[in-house]
Amino acid sequence: MVKEITVKTILNKHKKRDAWFLDDYSLNPYQLCDFNCIYCYIRGSKYGENMKQGLVAKINAPALLEKELLRRTRKKEYGIIALSSATEPWMHIEKKYKLTRKCLQIVAKYRFPIHCLTKSTLILRDLDLLKRIDENAILPEDLCKLNHGVLITFSLSTIDEKIAKIFETNAPKPKERLETLYKVKEAGFYAGIAYIPVLPFISDELEKMIKAAKDFNADYVFGGTLTLYGIGKEIY
Repeated sequence: MVKEITVKTILNKHKKRDAWFLDDYSLNPYQLCDFNCIYCYIRGSKYGENMKQGLVAKINAPALLEKELLRRTRKKEYGIIALSSATEPWMHIEKKYKLTRKCLQIVAKYRFPIHCLTKSTLILRDLDLLKRIDENAILPEDLCKLNHGVLITFSLSTIDEKIAKIFETNAPKPKERLETLYKVKEAGFYAGIAYIPVLPFISDELEKMIKAAKDFNADYVFGGTLTLYGIGKEIY
């Protein structure tokens, strides 16, 4: 069941730019995620306390984002927006609500750069908007050398289909994500892989994972450890 709500704010301004993902802002059109990955760090946060009660669609997100980006534009406060930091922007319900696509239209209008963080193949639907953003985005002065208005990072914890089926129940298969990465690269985007989290004693050998990234033409790879805080009660 999806709960539809209106929110007061949608664009979160960070006190400090994220050192890994380079985002100055984060944007989450949904709350929680229907991919339902067992290891998700959100389970240990206040937002994950009611995982079983269903998803939330922030139905006024596009309209609210327009107001907030207009205000930031007037102040010339351009910065990279992470889409998304606490949910999957292209999860299954996005096919119905299209909140992510509508938000991308607003981002393109106000020429903000964006970092797409995803496990989904549905991102291919929105390459037209992402191309506009990539070509026209205004980067912060200290990131001009980046020379890309769009970054696309695909998240994987393993490339083993059997392991993924256990830990990433409703997410696209690892091979599907890698193939989507390849298509995104063919379309001219700067894209890579986040092996986050690396599951201790479970994830594949890192050498194989890095080789897979190279085989599918990734521009970059980085990894991160598993966050265990608060997830035990959800699993057990």
